[in-house]
Formats: sequence, C-alpha cells, structure tokens
Amino acid sequence: MTMMQTYTTLGRSGLRVSPIALGTMTFGTEWGWGADQTTAQRLFDLYVDAGGNFVDTADLYTAGTSEAWLGQFIAARGLRDRMVVATKYSYNSETGNPNAGGNHRKNLMRALDGSLKRLKTDYIDLYYLHTWDRMTPVDEVMRAMDDAVRAGKIRYVGLSDTPAWFAGRAQTLADWRGFEPVAAMQIEYSLIERNAEHEFSDLATELGMGLIPWSPLAMGLLSGKYRPARDGRAAFGEGRLQTVSANPGPGFDKLTERNFGIVAELEAVADAVGRPMAQVALNWLASKRGVSSIIVGATKPEQLQQSLASLDFTLEPALLARLDAVSAPAAAFPYYMFAPEHQTRIHGQVRVASKPQAYHRPVVVPAPAAD
Repeated sequence: MTMMQTYTTLGRSGLRVSPIALGTMTFGTEWGWGADQTTAQRLFDLYVDAGGNFVDTADLYTAGTSEAWLGQFIAARGLRDRMVVATKYSYNSETGNPNAGGNHRKNLMRALDGSLKRLKTDYIDLYYLHTWDRMTPVDEVMRAMDDAVRAGKIRYVGLSDTPAWFAGRAQTLADWRGFEPVAAMQIEYSLIERNAEHEFSDLATELGMGLIPWSPLAMGLLSGKYRPARDGRAAFGEGRLQTVSANPGPGFDKLTERNFGIVAELEAVADAVGRPMAQVALNWLASKRGVSSIIVGATKPEQLQQSLASLDFTLEPALLARLDAVSAPAAAFPYYMFAPEHQTRIHGQVRVASKPQAYHRPVVVPAPAAD
C-alpha cells in the first residue's frame, strides 16, 4: 500500500481525501500549454488507478475545457460517488459585464450552475471562492454558500486566495449563524513561497480548515526545469515560466537569485536521498502544519507518476531543517515579535509548550493485511 491509498479527513470535516489531489488546470491547451484530451485521460486514469480520489478544477480553467473533460472522464468510468470533485468560481469571462465575475451571490449561482453542467453532475463536493474580489461582504458569501449546501448543489465550502482575516471572519460567521463551515483553504505554498506560514498554518489548525497548497513546485522551478545562466538570467526549459518570462505578472516572477539558491539546496538534499527534486519538494511540503492535501498537476504521465510516489519515503529531520533554513521567509512586522527572542521574555525564560507532544495523535484505521 502506498501513501496515496491513505486517506485523511479534510480540515474539521469528515470528508476523506487523498494526500495528493490531481490538479486539472493542465486539461486543455487553450492557454498555450497543457495536455490534449488523450493525454488528460491518461493522467486521470493514472491518478485514479493509484488510489487518488480528490480532483481540483475551476470554472474558467482552459475556458471551461478542464471541467468538461473531467466530467466526461468521471462519467465514463462510473466514478462519481468515489471521487471528491472540487471546483471554484470568481473570475469573469464576459467583458463589459461586472456581474459575470466576483464573489457575490448572483455570480456564485450563475457560475455554480455552469460548473454543474460542464461536470455532468448534480452536486459539487467542495466549492471554492476562487479569489477575493475585495468588495463582496463575507456574510453574503457564506450565506450564499450555505444556501447552495441546503439546496443540495454543493457538499462542502472552501476558500482560495483570500486574506487570513477574511477566512477567519467567514468561519466565525459560520459558527455564529449555523452556516456550513469552511472545510478547506487553498493557497500558494511551496519551498519558494512560504508566507502562508505567517497566518494560514494557525488558521488551519485553530479554525478547522485543511490547507490545500497549489503550485507546490513553484510552476516547475522546484523540479529543476529552470537553471540560472552565467549572465544572471534564466536558462529556460519549456513551461509556464518560459511563456510569461518577457512580462511576468504577480506570482510568476520566480526566477530570482534567492529562489535559485533554494533550488541548489533542494538539489543537494535530493542527491543525498537519491530522489528526484520534485519528490523531495512535495515530501517537505506534506510535513507542514495544517496541510491536508497537495494539488499536483502534470502534462505528461511520467511527471504525475513521479509526484504520486513523493510521499513513499521519509526525510530525516536534519534534511528537513536544511530546506527550512534556505527557504525561510522574511519575518516582517508583526511576525518578528513572535520569534523566540521576544517570546521567551513573555514566558518567563522557561520552556513552555502549548500542548503535550502526544496531545494531537491522529486516529488511524489500518487497512486489512493482504492475503
């Protein structure tokens, strides 16, 4: 049995999901990269046959192709009850119509009905607000989500790419008003991007939201695909970072001196354990507090096969510490106030722990021994 066949509950919910989720933003070539339908089918079959049950998409991924193909693949194999299908809403495909995007009730209901049609299903297992629009009141979002749950159109509620305060307020409103709580928080999180640790790890463990990292390989950088050239620029391989290299938008400016230093240390650790760099990067991320499942995408079956084996080994604490040290995020205010140098002055210069080490031991139900 592999780690892919060990399921855990998502956040504070009872929903069982695989430790690696299949990201399907690569299903379709409308964005200039990705997989054609035959390859996407192979990726889906490979994931399911390995024991995976958690698939992630969004209404506008590859102009709707991602949802449509995913719906076809699930229906063709009769897997709807087995699969945990997650999709998202917020982005706008109708220029000139501000209500065809955003977090508000009108767009949520419009987008949800569209996703249901493309996915060929009458319910979504996990429905995310895709990105905060900075305008819609959080109580409107949570009430609209709860209405969709009560209507039977969605089962669980998720948030993606919002500030931690917004997610905390959403969960508090759910508690106070009896709305369906937030089960999952999707965020960018990797060795390259660790700012989530300032707020979201605590958010997850304190308020019951499972963290679902996206871009865990920093758009391919942590796979070793991109290397620094002698002139200080990047020696590109094929991929998204190459596509946008002339004018990288927010979040795509990964090819920096700092990040190539992280890649170099990752490569050294990978060589030490005899594993591919991508596997080590995913293994490191799976060890982080609050992480429930990691979204992994691919355009080739061999890439996905490698990722699915990333949890079948254990990194020694010393190696984890090396990766932690080289990738540590800057501690801006107020986070530097939480460093040991300040905190020990609060706690009387003695060792204090929030709980005994064994306090949070998980419940584990083993699979039957093979005959």
